[in-house]
Formats: sequence, structure tokens, C-alpha cells
Amino acid sequence: MIKTTEPLVDSFGRPHNNLRISVTDRCNIRCVYCMPELVEFMPRAQLLNYEEIERVVRVAATLGIDKVRLTGGEPLVRRDLPILIEKLSAVPGIRDVGLTTNGVLLAPLADRLRRAGLERINISLDTMDPEKFRRLTRRDGQEKVIAGILAAKEAGFDPVKVNAVAIRGETEDDVAPLARFAREHGLELRFIEYMPLDAGQQWERAKVLFASEILEILAREVAPLAPIAHQDPKAPALDYDYLDGGGRVGFIASVSRPFCTSCNRLRLTSDGKLRNCLFSLEETDIRALLRGGADDTAIALAFRESVAAKWEGHEINTARFIRPDRLMHSIGG
Repeated sequence: MIKTTEPLVDSFGRPHNNLRISVTDRCNIRCVYCMPELVEFMPRAQLLNYEEIERVVRVAATLGIDKVRLTGGEPLVRRDLPILIEKLSAVPGIRDVGLTTNGVLLAPLADRLRRAGLERINISLDTMDPEKFRRLTRRDGQEKVIAGILAAKEAGFDPVKVNAVAIRGETEDDVAPLARFAREHGLELRFIEYMPLDAGQQWERAKVLFASEILEILAREVAPLAPIAHQDPKAPALDYDYLDGGGRVGFIASVSRPFCTSCNRLRLTSDGKLRNCLFSLEETDIRALLRGGADDTAIALAFRESVAAKWEGHEINTARFIRPDRLMHSIGG
């Protein structure tokens, strides 16, 4: 194993310590902003196995990566995921393993995931309306998501974060009910601005419900908020506390307030491609190195070269923006 104290720093001076790993492109729902109704998934043989993922993380940890988040698709459709979490939690240098899930399969697994070493959990829920849930996800199962959220609380995850995608003309009426649900159960709600990675390529800026507008709805219909005093400059979310002490709300404003200047993330797709940005147009083939007999030094060099090539930002708000070929479910949420 290589050893180095040199951090992963790109040409803009941004250090990278956060690796998001997609464990599958498969999903048990079909959110309209993420994937098509009919989709051809990758052959299972193309996906990294758990031993390969563990090896990548062990190399990445020597380069300063200390936070890992597992995503999909839906990561809980991957068999025996707690085994992978236990492996990654034991990697020297990894101090935090998180998970992003749609929550449908979470309730019976929450306690096992916690005992395996999972530190953080984010659960997607865009609406409290079962009919709208069915329209947005093209599936039933809202009651299972809510059960999963409550099971995560019971298992001892704190905070339990609930992610809601905000789409103009679609989810305005969901802001206040979601906030009340989060306040009632001690959850940390986070609104995510609609991003151009939808399957139908229907995204346009006019459909983005901006964080500032959500703040206005919350202040009018729930309770006033104020930004927290000491924001983490590397965190993608801008956090606010309710002035009545009723909890915290976060906003991932990738369109109206891009956080590219402080981005510390890399992404590994389920088929082993390293991406230095969610919207990256180029990838580094880590799977080919793993299966081609490359040593750890070669894998570490691939990480360094990917970080060195990282661009300044995604340019969503410019005419230069180019939509990546991959959809969100294929990249990893």
C-alpha cells in the first residue's frame, strides 16, 4: 500500500476528502427527475464487487479521503449492503460512512445498517401526498418510506436527513407539509434544487424552485428561520434554524447558489468510473485498473490525475453548460 501525506488538491486549491460511491444503477422506483420509466440496467458483471470497492477506498484513504457515502440507483437493492458498510468502516483513515436511500427498503434494515457502522443517513421524500408520490416516482410505497424514516430514528441515527427535490409548478404545496412532518419527528429536512439530470431532458431553469422562494414559504406557513452562525464552507447545504427552536432546514442550491468553489467531492460510479464532478463530461476507468492487474500506486495516480483535471465549476447558469450523457441513477445520487 502506498503512503503519502499529500492531500488531493486540484488546480484551484480545493482539497478533496469526500468520495461518493454508487453501488448499483438499479432502483425500485422511477423518479421523473432521475431515470426513465423503462430502463436497461448494466449487466451485474460490470458492477464493482465489494472487494473491489473496499480496495479503492483503502487506496483513497491514503490520499486523504476520510468520508464515504454510498448511493445508487437505490443502494439497498444491492444484496448484503451492511457487509460492505462494515468493511469500509474498518478501513484505516475512514471516519465517516454515510448512505443516501429512497427509504422503501429501509425499515427492516435500519438497525442492522447502524450496527454495521453506518454513521449518517439521508432519505428521499419529495411529498407527503401519496398520490403525488406515485406520480413523481411512478410507483407506490410512500408509507414504506415514512416507516423507513421512523425506523432510522429508532435505530439511533441522529440526525436523520430527509431530502426533497424542489420543482416549480410541482412541489410548492409540499414545502410546508414536509417541514411540519420533519419538525414533528425531529428530522433535518433538506431541499434540493431541481438539476438537469432528468431522464426526459425536460429540465429548464424556469422549472427550478429556488431556495430563496422555499425560505419564503417556510417563513410564511411554518416559522421564521435564520442561517446558522458557523456554516461548514465545504458542505453543499446552506443550513437554517427555526427561530422558535423547531429544528433545522438545509438547502442544496446547486442552481441558484452553486458551491463549486468549495467542492471537496469525487464520485465513483457502480461500474467503476471515477468522476471529479456530478456534471463531468469525462471519466477515469478505475475498474479497468482493478481488473487489469494494476497496483495501488497506479490507482492512486488515477485519483490524482482526475482531481488535477477538475474544472472550476459546472456552468449550469451559462450558455457553455453541456448536459452529461449519464443520468442521475447511472452516475450516483
